[in-house]
Amino acid sequence: MMLRHGVRRMSLAARSLAFCLTAALCLTVGFGGRSARAQTAGPDSSAIYLYKGADRAERLIAKARAEGTLTFYTSMATTESGPLAKAFETKYGVKVQLWRALSENVLQRALTEARGGRRAMDVVETNAPELEALAREQVVAEYDSPHVVDLPAWAIPPHRRWFSDRANLWVAGYNTGKVKREELPATIEGFADPRWKGRLAIEATDDDWMYGLVNFMGEERGLELFRKLAALKPEMRKGHILVAQLVAAGELAVCLTTYSGNVDSIKAKGGPVDWVAVEPLVGRPQAIAVAKNAPHPAAALLFADFVLSPEGQKLLGDMGRVPSSRTQRTLLDQHKYVMVDPLKWIDDAPRWEKLWNELFLK
Repeated sequence: MMLRHGVRRMSLAARSLAFCLTAALCLTVGFGGRSARAQTAGPDSSAIYLYKGADRAERLIAKARAEGTLTFYTSMATTESGPLAKAFETKYGVKVQLWRALSENVLQRALTEARGGRRAMDVVETNAPELEALAREQVVAEYDSPHVVDLPAWAIPPHRRWFSDRANLWVAGYNTGKVKREELPATIEGFADPRWKGRLAIEATDDDWMYGLVNFMGEERGLELFRKLAALKPEMRKGHILVAQLVAAGELAVCLTTYSGNVDSIKAKGGPVDWVAVEPLVGRPQAIAVAKNAPHPAAALLFADFVLSPEGQKLLGDMGRVPSSRTQRTLLDQHKYVMVDPLKWIDDAPRWEKLWNELFLK
């Protein structure tokens, strides 16, 4: 009981920041009474971010090289964000200063710096709901990229202040020594069978996974499924990398909400772990944005271009991530799926977080 209660407190503390940004009272309490919208304005970079002339690429590269550097905030693991930054440096000769943290910490730092008028961040890549929060606070700017034409509709919000470069897909990760692949059901409803009691785990903050499934299945059918899953008392552990490691270690037999990339990384090193895509596959967009007051706007935009380009997208795919671009073949081409809508999720989240806590974390 202590573990479950502790997970609940950590989950609420970590995630409530992103979800309360649309409420003025929460902004006043959480950020000392000053909205990030009141940040000290830097030079207007819209002429760089929105330029579409025929010489765009040449002008952008020249300006980025003149700036010489950029600062990249991300929640992407350094095993992926490091090689991505290195590939960009090699291609363009522009230095990348990388700062990596959990998504809630990326959000908090970006907001705090914007509120204080500190211009440090150039480009940011993290969960799309967190970037939607930054968009609503006008910390990130509208921008354009020639590679947006390769993106699906779910990767392009109407305001165009971020674009999805990849998706995190929730899959059923399992320990190959404890569970046979043929035992695993083809659909998520198969895991509600009582025979899975004592064998299931769920990452403790994945209330948006529930939100995506319920929206796909319909509320009556979806909520009935989650009541049945809750009755099986699954293990609740916080941290997607951690749950993949625990499955590989045999401490957890099956986790319904592992990220496919995390499992693949362990499997590639010989770990006794694998995953299956249980339909409907649920995904959350991860996205990239440029700072409104970036100190190096040309370098920021060039880096975003690189990540969204077929070259950058292939690199993400080669590292086990799921690129958004239709230039790449992914699991999304093979399975029935639903993608969480960050714009709707950030408004609906308080209701679903409350329900999640009542079902799984009490």
